[in-house]
Amino acid sequence: MRNRGMDELGEALAAAEAAPPVESVDVIATTLRRQLGARSVSFLITDFTGASVVRLGTADDIDLERPADPIAVSGTVYDRVIRAQQPHVEAIEGSAWTRVIAPVTNRGDALGLLELHLPHHPGPDTLLKISRSAHALSYIIIANRPFTDLYQWGRRTTPLSLAAEIQYQLLPSSLACEAAQFAVAGALEPAEHVGGDTFDYVIDRDHVQLSVTDAMGHDVDAALLATLLVGALRRARRQGAGLAEQARIADQAVAEHSGGRYVTGQLLRISLHDGQTEFVNAGHPWPLRLRAGKVEEIKPAIDMPFGFLAPHTYTVQRLDLRDGDRLIMLTDGMQERSAAHLDLPALIESTQDLHPREAARVLIEHVVSAHDGLLHDDATVMCLDWYGTESTRRDADHGADVIDASPTAGQHTAPPGPADPRK
Repeated sequence: MRNRGMDELGEALAAAEAAPPVESVDVIATTLRRQLGARSVSFLITDFTGASVVRLGTADDIDLERPADPIAVSGTVYDRVIRAQQPHVEAIEGSAWTRVIAPVTNRGDALGLLELHLPHHPGPDTLLKISRSAHALSYIIIANRPFTDLYQWGRRTTPLSLAAEIQYQLLPSSLACEAAQFAVAGALEPAEHVGGDTFDYVIDRDHVQLSVTDAMGHDVDAALLATLLVGALRRARRQGAGLAEQARIADQAVAEHSGGRYVTGQLLRISLHDGQTEFVNAGHPWPLRLRAGKVEEIKPAIDMPFGFLAPHTYTVQRLDLRDGDRLIMLTDGMQERSAAHLDLPALIESTQDLHPREAARVLIEHVVSAHDGLLHDDATVMCLDWYGTESTRRDADHGADVIDASPTAGQHTAPPGPADPRK
């Protein structure tokens, strides 16, 4: 017997494929309005910072020549749904209508929210249909992002400098990812004069590989140097080079084309079969490890930065990474100037119950707050939760469990204090 719900989902995906890329969200909205009698259906996309969402209505309602209109999520039901990754249902007071908000997430990357107004309280089957539609929408968005600027427009709630535009294009297309063995997320906050920070990750059959880098200089020159370094690393990696060879190739590229400037960085590769780690530290701040509720600084040997003209080689080292550990890789903007007064280990410990994407954002927000919103250097952090090679854990797979409409429902514990603007 054919599954009617899956047939309807297949029809929606086929319709989205046939529609112009800028109208792909409209297809899901039209399908849900027809199937559920919804009065309105809209997609709210998260911006680069994760602190705001932008409502994307129908394609005819969007003016790409005007800045996106952000909605701050701190303290709102939108924030609770993003954090809990579960649908929210509430009756609208004085009305027969019910509002449903569902997370639109793919492999841990919180793309945004699907919001509907229904003429009745949804039962389990309806909630399952909405959750499946939201999940399908995440794939539709990812598939159509390369063909339109709509989704990039929605993520830009403040104007970007040329350097910041270049820098953001160097980041992985999804800032977070979940797999059976791990979850990883990164966050970057450019300074007013961008400092050339980047992060990257990739998953193949046998390994997950991560990098965090910090190019010398500021503004467009730093962004161009970061482009050179990231391009060299990706090229070496895609040619099957091991970690030492990736470092050597990146070092050579920077030395030959940077005009004497250099880049600090860390490269990490973890086997998905046995959890063994390989690590290269090119003149970069030491990583931090959260284990059993306590943070300690890992102090591997430090090699020369990429592009440094003095003779040098790169040593592939081992990191002690065990099941249940959280690893934090960062740039010096997380520790310098006003941020030096933050108790970063205590802050990391206070965020241990958060998903890596939320923990990364909270850490960045505290650094920005410590500088009164005006960074002098980029601040970048990558947060990796290692579950282990025997794990099949996936945090984002919540099905259609529902959070209620009470103010505290569905929230993770987050650190107190004025430095966290979400609270």
